[in-house]
Amino acid sequence: MAALRARGTNVSGHKVGPDYIDPGYHALATGRPPRNLDPFLQGEDRLVPLLLHGAAGAEVAVIEGVMGLFDGALGTDGYASTAHVAKLVDAPVVLVVDASAASRSVAALVLGFASYDPQVRLAGVILNKLGSQRHEDEIRGALAPTGIPVLGALRRSDEIHAPSRHLGLVPATERETDSRKLLPKLAEWISGGVDLDAIVRAAREAPPLHGTPWSATDVVGPAGTRAVVAAAAGEAFTFRYTENTELLAALGVDVVDIDPLHDERLPAACHGVYFGGGFPEAHLEALSANESLRTQLAGELAGGMPAVAECAGLLYLCRELDGLPMVGAIDATARMTRRGALGYRTATAASDNVLASTGDTARGHEFHRTVVEPRAGATAAWTWHDDPEGFATSTLHASYLHVHWAGHPELAQAFARAAQRRAQNPEQAHG
Repeated sequence: MAALRARGTNVSGHKVGPDYIDPGYHALATGRPPRNLDPFLQGEDRLVPLLLHGAAGAEVAVIEGVMGLFDGALGTDGYASTAHVAKLVDAPVVLVVDASAASRSVAALVLGFASYDPQVRLAGVILNKLGSQRHEDEIRGALAPTGIPVLGALRRSDEIHAPSRHLGLVPATERETDSRKLLPKLAEWISGGVDLDAIVRAAREAPPLHGTPWSATDVVGPAGTRAVVAAAAGEAFTFRYTENTELLAALGVDVVDIDPLHDERLPAACHGVYFGGGFPEAHLEALSANESLRTQLAGELAGGMPAVAECAGLLYLCRELDGLPMVGAIDATARMTRRGALGYRTATAASDNVLASTGDTARGHEFHRTVVEPRAGATAAWTWHDDPEGFATSTLHASYLHVHWAGHPELAQAFARAAQRRAQNPEQAHG
């Protein structure tokens, strides 16, 4: 993406699967909002409209895969895999192969990928982590009889590195200066080792996409009363789907970013709060030290201000996280654990609350290494596998579940209505 943009190409970035971190890097490289494509979260029929929406005005759309090409939701024969998405949007696939520990065997591996599913169109392969010219020549010679084009060959580079921690790469927002410095090196590395002209030709050979671009306004209808929702942002809260914000905006809600690490107050006129995911555990002391915002939030939420919190937001609204004081709007404590929770979930609303009604279902995902306790006596936000999860009231919904609202616009509508009721009658605790 950075290399294409450096050539003057307007490129849009898209990520297969429920990922926030990679799209953050896409946004840096493209200068455009990050986008996701996930049939589980959004529905198969929405993928082409969402791609057309996210790629509007772009000359090339680059879709980054997830895991291996055919790896999808467990037990589903590859549902929501990169291959599944490629077939849904009729996109050619460029296979990137780690060749660091093999030579001629790479050809057998690539041939297997090319023949495994005839409906997946393999445009070519990029050889990554090559050790030398001899290494590259050996693999190219083995690939020649297969007829599969080599679109690029990249040497190992110690300069191309992004640090990781327990849930993957460190988000771009947390290391924006270093990430921006790395972009020109990335672009130069790719331009020197990848045939970008061939990549663009492969993209242009894809058949036209037939469909209407997704539109938040078309999905939710006319806007209601103007309201303001403060959305957590900054280094501790980097997980938020772009379309979630677009849906709220279409409904008449002005989404104002606040940074709980530094901002001491909510916006002057604020009618709701939306705290998405991120890494509060990496910024504990600063979050706890911002007592002014924590105190205001506790008072506003106790007074009925609508709140939606996902994962990191859930942790922040607890009494404490790893022993340090947090907001205290939820009577529970949170702590880090060694074991993580990861996977798609089909959830059922356990009660009538600010986001859903009893029995409503939503598809989402969870990805964390924390636990929240106790749950005894609390009204759950969702249940899945018959287990209660999260916390919910008529004005608050806090859960580990991340939901892409393009797949469930009714959630955005419910939250917007709650904020708009607050805007119309701020003295009222809830509608």
